[in-house]
Amino acid sequence: MTKHILVTDDDAHICDVISFALEKAGMQVTIANDGLQAVQAFRRQPADLIVLDINMPEMDGLEVCRELRRFSEVPILFLSSRDDEIDRILGLEIGGDDYVTKPFSPRELVARINAILKRTQASPAPADDAAQIRQGRLLMQPEQHQAYWQQQPVSLTATEFSMLLLLARNPRRVFNRDLIMQQAYDSHVYVSDRTIDSHIRHIRQKFADAGCQGIIDTVHGVGYKLASCS
Repeated sequence: MTKHILVTDDDAHICDVISFALEKAGMQVTIANDGLQAVQAFRRQPADLIVLDINMPEMDGLEVCRELRRFSEVPILFLSSRDDEIDRILGLEIGGDDYVTKPFSPRELVARINAILKRTQASPAPADDAAQIRQGRLLMQPEQHQAYWQQQPVSLTATEFSMLLLLARNPRRVFNRDLIMQQAYDSHVYVSDRTIDSHIRHIRQKFADAGCQGIIDTVHGVGYKLASCS
C-alpha cells in the first residue's frame, strides 16, 4: 500500500525537494506550509508519517507535535535549520520519532522515513513470540503496536515501541546503545547516544504516568535492560 506523507515546511523549495524524493520512492505526498495547515490537513486526511519543520509561522513544529499527540501517535520526523541539541532533545521528548538538521540529503531523509515506517507496519509476529509478549505486569502486542501496564494502555511512538519491544523480548539481557540503535533504526542511519537516552527517558515517563515506577533499568557503563515488571 502506498504510504501517505504529510510534509510541513514554510519553505516552498524544501517542500518541492522532499516531495520529489518521496514521490520517486513511491509515496503519496501532501504539503502544508505552516503549522495550522498541518493540523487541519491531518484531521481531514490522516497521514502515515509527518515531516515537520520546527520553525514555522502560525504554529511552530513543537506546538504542532503537542497538538497532534493529544489525539494521534502518528510518527513525526522533525526538520530544523538549527543544529541545536536543545531542539533535538525537546522534539523527541514531546513525541517525535527522529530529527534531521538542514541542509540534509534527500536520500538520507527517505531512508529515515522508511526506517520509521518499517517499524510501524503491522507484520506477523515470529512464531516463538506468539501474538503477544508478557513480562509481569507489562504486556506488549507487536501486531497491534500496543503496550499495556496492568491492563492500562500506554501510548508509545514507533521508535519507543521498537526499543521497549527489544528489551521485553530479552528481559535478562543488557543492551548497549549501539544494539538498541540497530533495532530502532536502519543500520545506515546514525543517531547520537543522547537521542537514544532521550527516547528511554520518554518511555520511562509514560510508564511512570501509568503507575510503573521502573520499566527500564540503567546498567552504568553498559546500557539498558528491562526492569522487573512484577
